[in-house]
Amino acid sequence: MPDDKKIEWAIRMLIEKAEVTHRIPLKTDFEEADRARIKAFLGPWPRALEKAGLKEAKIKESKQQKRKQK
Repeated sequence: MPDDKKIEWAIRMLIEKAEVTHRIPLKTDFEEADRARIKAFLGPWPRALEKAGLKEAKIKESKQQKRKQK
């Protein structure tokens, strides 16, 4: 399976699970093999959810920005 097809498959799996469960999919919603493939194609679980458009990416603050807030 070409890389684009693998990524499309993983995103489709996450979106379909979200539609069925009416919530953001959990790792435990998937069989171990499918979960491993999703993570292999899309990265760590939070990044996979972001790539599927199911979770908004968190913006990390730099140490300098945090110091200014104090």
